[in-house]
Amino acid sequence: MAKTRVFRQKPSYVSTSILLIGAAYCLFPVFWVVMAASKDSSELFSTFTLMPSTHLWDNIVELSAYRDGLYWRWVLNTALYAGIGALSSTWVSAISGYVMAKFAFPGKGKVFAVLLMGVLVPGVILAIPQYFLLALVGLTNTYWSVLLPQIISPYGIYLARIYAAAAVPNDVIEAARTEGAGELYVFNRIALPMMAPGLVTIFLFQFVAVWNNFMLPYIMLGNDALYPVTVGLSGLLNQGATAPAMYTLVITGALLSIIPLVVLFLVLQRYWKVDLAAGAVKA
Repeated sequence: MAKTRVFRQKPSYVSTSILLIGAAYCLFPVFWVVMAASKDSSELFSTFTLMPSTHLWDNIVELSAYRDGLYWRWVLNTALYAGIGALSSTWVSAISGYVMAKFAFPGKGKVFAVLLMGVLVPGVILAIPQYFLLALVGLTNTYWSVLLPQIISPYGIYLARIYAAAAVPNDVIEAARTEGAGELYVFNRIALPMMAPGLVTIFLFQFVAVWNNFMLPYIMLGNDALYPVTVGLSGLLNQGATAPAMYTLVITGALLSIIPLVVLFLVLQRYWKVDLAAGAVKA
């Protein structure tokens, strides 16, 4: 009787080592920010050590007191830009991707080619033209000047098209149309729930992109009361050349600005698991 050989895959120590080095490279700056935020200005510049200090709460209080809590105004502005911008962009991406996946119309291939070209164009290149366009209608230095350019995301539309093609069966759409359902009803009540796991990914990508965006609000805004965290902290950093104590506020502000992103990732992580499992079943 022939014996069955069982092949066990040996762990690749080289691959594991590379992954660990990459993880350490990415996480070390975050670790340093956490440690540096716990020090006062004298400790920050006198010695370089990764040991924490005891001034984190004092730094948070000082940052909160800066210009009557202007930092928290920046945080609220950033949440507004990222929240509304990501939700709007996700919905536009969903309906655009659904139409491109499930409808046939003249020039569909060319539209998709232009979309792919848009994915390859860095957003920073479009900031100046967008500024001139919004200046013509008097929307610069307003919340709209940051929100409107974020609504259209070529990459989000691309992902939505791919997911809609895989997750929404044509038979279900045709059955709904046979029952007399309108196109908007089919999209909102049938297609959108089926696309939900993929849309969570699009929302998270867009939320992080808007939260970390610097160039667009830097060009569009002149009133510091409208600044997001990125632009506001950049202004504090520039003041650090004449007032070194500002560096401590910048580091503390950077640490606090990371927390909402970490919380959002932990909250939405379970939807990513559902998304990956669904994709594996479809494959």
